[in-house]
Order: sequence, then C-alpha cells, then structure tokens
Amino acid sequence: MDRSDLDAGCCIYLGREKFALETRLVQGIEKMMSITKVPNAPYYIKGLANLRGNIISIIDLKALLNMEFTKEEENIIIVDINEENVGLMVDNVHEVVEISDDMVEKVNDTTSYIKGVINFKEYIVTLLEGEMLLNR
Repeated sequence: MDRSDLDAGCCIYLGREKFALETRLVQGIEKMMSITKVPNAPYYIKGLANLRGNIISIIDLKALLNMEFTKEEENIIIVDINEENVGLMVDNVHEVVEISDDMVEKVNDTTSYIKGVINFKEYIVTLLEGEMLLNR
C-alpha cells in the first residue's frame, strides 16, 4: 500500500456508535467546559465557549446528526472547518486509527455529512465529512 493514501482518523463515541473525523481537522481535545447559551441559535448550536481567550461555537454533534441523547458528553473536539475553529461535543474520544482510501466504503447519504463507513474487524466506524458538518 502506498503510504501517500494513508490518513488518520480520530475515533469518537456518540452514544454506542463510533464515528471518526480526519485528524487533519482536529486541533485539540478538551474536557467539557462552561458553555454560554445563545438566544435563537439553531437547535444544534449549544452555545459559545472561551478557549484560551478565543471565543468558539460549540456544536452538539448528537443533535446535528439527529441522534438520541444517551448521556452527558465528556469531551469537546476542537476542529478547523472552513478556517474556523469550532467545538464538537462528543461522549468521549476512543483512539486514532490509520485509514486508507480503499478502506472507506461509500454510502448513499442525502445529508452529505457521511464520507463512508470503515469496517474494522472488531467494529464499524462511520467516517464523517468534517467540512460538510457546518454547511447547513
């Protein structure tokens, strides 16, 4: 396998489901922090947070993906999407895995958030299309 087609994915849990984001988007992983609600914000915007002096939007990833609430999220993944740092609330971060293009099985997804699924022997991971998460 050519090393140039390898990428890495940050595996996260949302409920009992595993998802992955390409690590090139991930700027950091933080514990849950104080979030200030914003009146009249879209349903998936949890609010704003102060991250080391920078104000960032916090997105409830479960709400955005229409997933059932199961427990309080423990982590916020800071991602750079379209040159903007945004926090994504996740239940927890699992691991970083190597991903090659031939591992990703494309799916018919009308929302365009999903790049594909990856079938590891022990589990299946849904690979999210990070840049599309905020194009609403």
